[in-house]
Amino acid sequence: MSQTVVEEVQAPVVNKKETTASSTWLRRAPLLPALLFTVLVTQIPFLMTVFYSFQSWNLVRPGSRHFVGLRNYVDVFADSQFRGALINTVVLTVVCVFISMLLGLGLAILLDRKFLGRGVVRTLLITPFLILPAAGALLWKTTMFDPTYGLLNFVLGGDTDWLAEYPLAAVMTQVIWQWTPFMMLLILAGLQAQSKEVLEAASVDGAGRWRTFVSITLPQLARYLQLAGLLGAIYIVNSFDAIFLMTQGGPGTASTNLPYYIYQRAFEGFDIGQSSAMGVVVVILTLIVANFALRLMFRTFGLSEVR
Repeated sequence: MSQTVVEEVQAPVVNKKETTASSTWLRRAPLLPALLFTVLVTQIPFLMTVFYSFQSWNLVRPGSRHFVGLRNYVDVFADSQFRGALINTVVLTVVCVFISMLLGLGLAILLDRKFLGRGVVRTLLITPFLILPAAGALLWKTTMFDPTYGLLNFVLGGDTDWLAEYPLAAVMTQVIWQWTPFMMLLILAGLQAQSKEVLEAASVDGAGRWRTFVSITLPQLARYLQLAGLLGAIYIVNSFDAIFLMTQGGPGTASTNLPYYIYQRAFEGFDIGQSSAMGVVVVILTLIVANFALRLMFRTFGLSEVR
């Protein structure tokens, strides 16, 4: 008798779990075509890249392709130019993300206030992010940094060749100009999500603007700043257009980052094996950093896991 009662109690629980599982799969079913497409266009090429990374294959030597194991990876870490490109990539990413976030924060605070023509100003500030990266790079190269006709030398009254003397700084200036509007929009969304009642209560209690910003606004913006930093780093670390069109990685390798160096080894040096190994190393390093950043974000948003 008691066993029958237990079975009757457990049956609805099992049925409920099965119903929940089936409903979960039904909700996810429309996403399967997109998932399959993503696997086809991203994971299969990556697996081919991993396969090529274990091969010695140079296109200028037909018939020389053969398996070499981990030798390409050993050569990658022994390559001083690869280490220099890695340092340039880290500097470019950190500086551009940090300065873009600071400028975006200042512009977002400005746009969070009501003033005449705010809509026009907001549209103009967003415009750099809407321009194609290649067009933005050419615009800065020919209009701003040109040593003869550039606006920067016209304003400063000099004849400095900015792309030759300060190549990495020039590229970072263009990238910061391109990505500051993106940071501004994310931070502005965080500012407009603040509780007006809390701000009014702080004002009533006698808190000044700086105290209110540090104690209330900045903690509220923490998650938005982390999201902006993560997304900005993911995109900026892959910067290629600005370097290719403005400096070609030079002078020498002064402004070469990892994406451009991999491009040089693959399409100018025709070394498929080593360029594939470099690509795999970059993907692994990016996944490590992204995983750490995502865990930090989930902790900030109060998420224990992704379902």
